Amino acid sequence: MSDAHGMIHIHSCPVALAQHVAWTLSSTLNSVVRPEWSVQSCEPGTLWSDIEWIGTPGSAAALTSALRGWSGLRFDITEATGAGRDGVRYSHTPALGIFFTLTDSHGNAVVGEDRIRYAMGVASGDAAEMERELLVALGAPWDEELEPYRAGRYAEVVPLIRPSHAI
Repeated sequence: MSDAHGMIHIHSCPVALAQHVAWTLSSTLNSVVRPEWSVQSCEPGTLWSDIEWIGTPGSAAALTSALRGWSGLRFDITEATGAGRDGVRYSHTPALGIFFTLTDSHGNAVVGEDRIRYAMGVASGDAAEMERELLVALGAPWDEELEPYRAGRYAEVVPLIRPSHAI
């Protein structure tokens, strides 16, 4: 059943890994994936690509697991909400590892009550600590690290490899 879909945003991929990433995406989705790579102006020697995907529910988790150990790879992977399931977003940076959040139908992060209770317990009434915990729960450290790469993707779009067809 292929009723899930989403986006893969590769923010930075070392040039030497680009073909390996494409093979990994194809293998994980059981479908040919040919990313259109462009030069990442934020970090010399790296590329970026946006890829729409279609697959089975849970594919975003499988894609994230398949890509998480690659050196120098920064990415966001989303899976849209569907019948009876929440949407998800995974973010990854080499320094921070993986961030996961549920998302609503508009892509907003949804922080569960257990995570909020945890933040309240850790903060113990300290407002600054509560703010820090909530920012972590929303993925702010990942967003902060990824934002220059997100912005650098559009500074100068230089196509490097054109696919013969996309999925």
